[in-house]
Amino acid sequence: MEFSLCSFDGALPVEVTIDDDNGRYTIRKSDRTGEYFNSPKELIAWVKAHFHEEEFCHPHEFRGMLAQLTEYELNGLSY
Repeated sequence: MEFSLCSFDGALPVEVTIDDDNGRYTIRKSDRTGEYFNSPKELIAWVKAHFHEEEFCHPHEFRGMLAQLTEYELNGLSY
């Protein structure tokens, strides 16, 4: 599952990746820095704590990502 969100603070999109097949749980911020996690649960908790919809050009895309991440977390779904 991958998301690419346009943010107001940089030219590059924020990218959120949950790749269960390869054990890759990453966030690349618009300033090219990143975060790496050992599990999707850690990544989802970080997103909920550090990102806010008003930071993004299209808040509905951010809300859609949160909804999918929450569904993934609750149901253990793999995309």
